[in-house]
Amino acid sequence: MATKSETPAPVTAIDGKAPAAAAKATPAVVDAPQSVILGPVLRKKELIDQVVKRSGIKKKDAKPVVESLLSVLGEALADNRELVLPPFGKVKVRREKQMPNGRVMVVKVRQAGGSESGPSDTMPDAAE
Repeated sequence: MATKSETPAPVTAIDGKAPAAAAKATPAVVDAPQSVILGPVLRKKELIDQVVKRSGIKKKDAKPVVESLLSVLGEALADNRELVLPPFGKVKVRREKQMPNGRVMVVKVRQAGGSESGPSDTMPDAAE
């Protein structure tokens, strides 16, 4: 008859033996998140210039459109809306924090896979 002081040994496997993998487990090194190397900053003036170059429209016509677009995008982010704007990508607000001088948002941008380089800076020829 068993007494209260006797406790059975813990069984870790079906057959009552310790698993072999547990005895030989070795720690694995997990890669840390890769830091992103920042390129040059794209400012609104350069964005307008690129739109003019790619579209062929006049700067005076492109500037109000680009400024309106940026305003609409800013309002959508302020409303915590998800943006799905191909080929730009899909943008989700992950976290936000109110600061004395404004709001800081952490966003996730997912762009479609494919080539490493973006579209070319030149317009395609009509003859192609």
